[in-house]
Amino acid sequence: MLHQHREQFPALKNKTYFNYGGQGPMPQAAIDAITESQNHIQHVGPFGIESNNWIKQEVNATRVAIASSLNVLTQTITLTEDVTVGCNIAMWGIQWHPGDHILLSDCEHPGIIATAREISRRFSVEVTFCPLMATLNEGNPTEVITQYLRPTTRLVILSHVLWNTGQVLPLDKIAEVCRNSDIRLLVDAAQSVGLLPLNLTELGADFYAFTGHKWLCGPGGVGGLYVRPEVQESLHPTFIGWRSVVVNDQGQPLDWYPDGQRYEVATSHYPLYTGLRSAIAIHQQWGTPEERYQQICRNSEYLWRCLTALPDIKCLRTSPPESGLVSFQVQNQQPQANRKLVEFLESQKLFTRTIADPNCVRVCIHYFTLESEIDQLVDEIKKFCKI
Repeated sequence: MLHQHREQFPALKNKTYFNYGGQGPMPQAAIDAITESQNHIQHVGPFGIESNNWIKQEVNATRVAIASSLNVLTQTITLTEDVTVGCNIAMWGIQWHPGDHILLSDCEHPGIIATAREISRRFSVEVTFCPLMATLNEGNPTEVITQYLRPTTRLVILSHVLWNTGQVLPLDKIAEVCRNSDIRLLVDAAQSVGLLPLNLTELGADFYAFTGHKWLCGPGGVGGLYVRPEVQESLHPTFIGWRSVVVNDQGQPLDWYPDGQRYEVATSHYPLYTGLRSAIAIHQQWGTPEERYQQICRNSEYLWRCLTALPDIKCLRTSPPESGLVSFQVQNQQPQANRKLVEFLESQKLFTRTIADPNCVRVCIHYFTLESEIDQLVDEIKKFCKI
């Protein structure tokens, strides 16, 4: 069944792919759905009553599909282009005051750090970092975050699955700490949606920004933002357009939409929505989110055990991974050995990537990764280490 399932992903036929955390390969059904949707729009007319009604149906169906997979109410979902847009909506929508404090972990993506720094520059908000990278193998992330909170902290920003080390943070416990201190929690969910089984209602984060083009293997250009209902009224729209507002009979804006649509802007590439729903459906055909996650962890542990047996390789984790991200370092004395290994692997049609901090190689394992592919990767790493 797994081999038959993989046949739906044409990009897997001529390469061995380990970059799902960067961008997942689309299934053929998603590619076809995008093409068919675009053809339909052009056939009925790109702008007209029929096409506009079709677009409304597609937008609503996509919102419903995402909300269902995250176990939240449909009205809590805002459709965006990617994680960064979702994070920007949350970060700029807070009414900042001089002296406010933003706390990030030391494992956040550069785009989020840059946004926080610009908010700091414009509004005299202080930005600091807490050391979560050091808790990969020992220590308590919740306790670390608690120690770095201040009376002036307004927002905590962290990733559910750390993009560099693959560590899964105890989000429910962190959310409880923030909620008890009346601090908002923004989660960069780039590496969690499509990887972890999720119930955002139970996890309790205030803002959860995600994308469809990584672990869900959807098209680039479609993502979303979950906003907890209790905090929606306090998060003001920053990007504003016709999709954000309710208008009167004269076409004049009256108010924001009462749901996640208030943070949406204007025209999108709607066929991509159809493609994302198709990709989600493909994964659901294979198994439940919990079943897929368990298979990811089994595959990651198999790779981790193979790598720990190699004398020239050091895995960042000292115990089996709890996500699909496996990070390691080449221990020989070659300058830029990690980068050279990634280049060597790609020359052999094996796709991985380097991470700058910590300096390492990151391999992403999905539920449909084959054990034979992992064996091939390990064999090529052995060859490289002997060069």
